Amino acid sequence: MKKVLSVIILCISIFALAQVKTPFTGRRVFDIMKGYSGTGTPHYYLDVKKNGDVFFGYIQVNQANGKETTEEMNAGKYIPNKVMKVQFKKFKETFFVKFNKDKIYLTDEKGNIKSLEGCCSSRESIDKDTCKCESELYE
Repeated sequence: MKKVLSVIILCISIFALAQVKTPFTGRRVFDIMKGYSGTGTPHYYLDVKKNGDVFFGYIQVNQANGKETTEEMNAGKYIPNKVMKVQFKKFKETFFVKFNKDKIYLTDEKGNIKSLEGCCSSRESIDKDTCKCESELYE
């Protein structure tokens, strides 16, 4: 009887852990660092899997020779308001983000949303020195 009860508890525990509430599943693209169009900056995306795994990646096309560079990395499981560390090895780039259903935010390690010059679009940079580092998530 103890073995049967232990197996039932184990199964319930596994099922409970497998249920991850993510704001969405699938791929979303974003553009936190607005910059100026035509600079060849990377096109970033995040991909949330049904099991809660979050992958970040980018695609960059060299405008001089058309060569495409891509990279994808697993940032861990989704937890609401969790600051995720994104570390791309090819360009030695590390940044911190958090996201919800609609937006992604560039943060510091503690989750404070950054305000930087590079987060402004060219139109916004006329009126502002810095802008909140956030982006809509696009399907």
